[in-house]
Amino acid sequence: MGHDGASGVEPGTDGGQKSSVSEDLDLRAINTIRSLSIDMIQAANSGHPGTPLGVAPVAYALWNDVLRYDPADPLWPSRDRFVLSAGHASALLYSLLHLSGVSAVGEQAAEDPRRKHAVTLDDLRTFRQLGSVCPGHPEYGLTSGVETTTGPLGQGLANSVGMALAGRWLAARYDRGAELFGFDVWALAGDGCLMEGIAAEAASLAGHQQLSNLCWIYDRNQITIDGSTDITFTENVPERFASYGWSVVEVADANDLSSVRAALESARAERSKPTLVIVQSHIGFGSPVIDSPKAHGEALGPENVAKTKEALGLPLEDFFVDPRAEEAFAKGLRARGEAEHRAWVESFNAYRAAHPDLAHELESLWAGRLPDGWDADLPAFEASTKGEATRASSSTVLNALSQRIPWLVGGSADLAGSNKTWLNGEGMGTMSPEDPGGRNINYGIREHAAAAVASGLALCGLQSYWATFLIFSDYARPAMRLSALMELPVLHVFTHDSIGVGEDGPTHQPIEHLASLRAMPNLWVFRPADSNEVTEAWKSALSHRHGPSLLALSRQNLPVLDREQYSSASGAARGAYVLAEATGGAPSVLLLATGSEVALALEARSVLEAEGIPTRVVSMPCLELFAEQDGDYRASVLPPEVRARVSIELGAGLGWDRFVGDAGEIVAMTSFGASAPASDLATHFGFTTETVVAAARRSRAIANT
Repeated sequence: MGHDGASGVEPGTDGGQKSSVSEDLDLRAINTIRSLSIDMIQAANSGHPGTPLGVAPVAYALWNDVLRYDPADPLWPSRDRFVLSAGHASALLYSLLHLSGVSAVGEQAAEDPRRKHAVTLDDLRTFRQLGSVCPGHPEYGLTSGVETTTGPLGQGLANSVGMALAGRWLAARYDRGAELFGFDVWALAGDGCLMEGIAAEAASLAGHQQLSNLCWIYDRNQITIDGSTDITFTENVPERFASYGWSVVEVADANDLSSVRAALESARAERSKPTLVIVQSHIGFGSPVIDSPKAHGEALGPENVAKTKEALGLPLEDFFVDPRAEEAFAKGLRARGEAEHRAWVESFNAYRAAHPDLAHELESLWAGRLPDGWDADLPAFEASTKGEATRASSSTVLNALSQRIPWLVGGSADLAGSNKTWLNGEGMGTMSPEDPGGRNINYGIREHAAAAVASGLALCGLQSYWATFLIFSDYARPAMRLSALMELPVLHVFTHDSIGVGEDGPTHQPIEHLASLRAMPNLWVFRPADSNEVTEAWKSALSHRHGPSLLALSRQNLPVLDREQYSSASGAARGAYVLAEATGGAPSVLLLATGSEVALALEARSVLEAEGIPTRVVSMPCLELFAEQDGDYRASVLPPEVRARVSIELGAGLGWDRFVGDAGEIVAMTSFGASAPASDLATHFGFTTETVVAAARRSRAIANT
């Protein structure tokens, strides 16, 4: 496949260069990609030119000869996915999007209906500038054709594993012989990506799952910011990946297009395991006119830009586009993609006639909508003083939802029994090479990869969730942050939410986690007080279609509140609500609590009311959702005139001052926990009725002065 003998630019011994076919379309396209990339970086005086210069032939061969992709519709469901895990090389991707003529669609088109193309030449000129669709690292949703947000190294690789799992799952459920979802996933990575721990987690999982629709292209240029990889990265990468269960193909020279194409076709043909294609490139494409360290991490400077263009045989003008480069993409990617897409549409029209219900499911999935009636028949829990752990009631709700949302897929990082996240019942199964349509995923002890894989699943339309203990959100936080940045509706399910974990001790008892996770923009953090609030939390989380949600659930039993005595749990849908009103009218003190501490607040209220102090208890399962309510509602729950307030939460107190105000008190953890039974820990750390009552009295005294 492709043109034999086209070899890109090779350095000559005297500082010149040679090309096997000087006028070849391939070579002109490759060198135009290089030229546009260095122009972008020079105009911004910021960026990483080395990778675009060195790996341009590989990216070109993949896009123009191999990728199943229609630039006219970059949201075509059956397209191959391309992930630039080495996100610092974003100039390479923007050059490809421009030269291949990718159309503006989706959110980008909605933002500016007049825009026709995802990346124009003017966009390239504004690389890394405020408001540009060409930011420093690719951002999903901002630029059509960008499949995922990348930049933190290794994250894109783990996303690609989720995409490959999703592609295989979609084919298993929906194809019915129509081959609607035969897409492959390609990720371009560098030395830095493979050094990151998340890459090892993701590669191990992909090998175990035998993801034959996945290929990672490793640009082995052996340069990082601190210098040669000889100082940091000397392992045998081929043997490492072979041990993971991957096929490994090596290409000695990135400029050898025929070898690159053969390697990519080998990956395409592999049907039993994922493939790592290792391509040896040279930072700055190996030209002696380029200073290698500079080529890696900063603009080349006008003199080196000029020398590079001379070496490439291109005019010195800024942002020059060789017309034959566009011709190459028109004859290759665009022509092939249009034909493949047209054939797919014909197949899907026939599929819709044969399987109307499944076609309707797919159209909802592609639109990011949940099925009609997805929240019908969710469980309501009877009042109980013995109660139930919210992780257990969450399992009941999750399994009810799984019956209504066919593409609800997820699992736990080796804690399914503790997290209570296993989907039971007919047709659920466990995702595996033998059962790719299984809806339970065994992630293994790979928290970081699990969170990133869940984002990859969501990027392909699945409603994904994953789970572990709240304490181990530390291992997953970078991937969680990217799910929030991309506004993906991923569900992060965390159990063992406090020192109520008990005997496992401070290594397993989250303290600062709720506060720090609440600081993450666009992430909704739910900590329900009882089983019925769990139902409402799941409903609200799934309704949050433009961002992730987190459920923090208890290990220990919590009483199921009597909703005839207290307010309906439906109030949780607004983030906070009046659970128990003060007797006799207006309250003189407010008790604010989340999760297991709501029951403690109710106990303290009984004591205060007996003393003649009208006390309101406010349950606040989601502070972010409460903040989105209108001012009148917020004031109705937390009346500004009532300054006596106490917040109660088994975690760090950071952030509660905005709710309790200048006269309020915060009952919170100020240290790490300890190893002991949960009841002993509550007493030891002051989470008792007496402590809360005393804090309320002090707050009233201050408020009344």
